[in-house]
Order: sequence, then C-alpha cells, then structure tokens
Amino acid sequence: MPLSEHEQRMLEQIESALYAEDPKFASSVRGGRLRSTSSRRRLQAAALFAIGLFLLVAGIAAPFKPGGFPIISLVGFIAMFGAGVLLMIGNSRRSARPDSTETPAAGSGPSGGSTGRGNRPRKSGGFSERMEDRFRRRFEQE
Repeated sequence: MPLSEHEQRMLEQIESALYAEDPKFASSVRGGRLRSTSSRRRLQAAALFAIGLFLLVAGIAAPFKPGGFPIISLVGFIAMFGAGVLLMIGNSRRSARPDSTETPAAGSGPSGGSTGRGNRPRKSGGFSERMEDRFRRRFEQE
C-alpha cells in the first residue's frame, strides 16, 4: 500500500534529520556494497549449512566416537547453526537499509513545487550537499 503524501513528507523529514545527524551512516547505508555481499553471504551460508549437514550425518555413521559421543556430529551442528546466524545477520542488515525510502525522497520535488520552491535550479553536488539542502528546505517551510 503506498504512503499518503503526508506520510511521505514525514518520512522524508525523519530521513533527512537522520542523515544530517550522521552522514557517515548515510553514506554506508546508501552504498551499493550491501547488495553484492548479501548474495555472497547467502551462498556462503548455504555452503556452510550443507557442510554442517554432511558432518552431522557422517558423525552418526562414523565409528569414531570418543567416550560414546559423536563429536563430528556436534561440529556439524555448530556449522549449521553458524550458517543460520550468518544468514540472519545478512537479513537484518538488508532490512535496516532504507531502500523503501528512496522512492519518496525522489518524489520530494513535486511536494516542494507546491510551495513555489520547485523552480530553483538543482544542485549537481554530492550526496551530503543534497541532503543538507533538503534539510534546510524543511525548516524553511515550517
């Protein structure tokens, strides 16, 4: 369900305040680096899970059980658990990334145009300059 115009403006204000407060965080979140590592991390987690599953089954079938405890199966279980943790870490970072806020931020031009400020020429500066400009416009509107 799309956000209403008021909700989009509120989201933009929160986003710009957050980015103005911590620009290093904004640059790390906006970078495309997380997308490439998430697919690599999924592949690593799947491979680790498969190895762990193999060790789990092989540890039960293997005659090597010191003290009657299948150590190899324990190592396999720990590897499978590690794969799950690795996958969850990748998912939590992806959900923390504000991809859904990029679309409303791009639509801030028409909402700014309704106040008569849309005729201003756009700056071709960097990311931080654009965010500072948006932040200043928010306070000018109030």
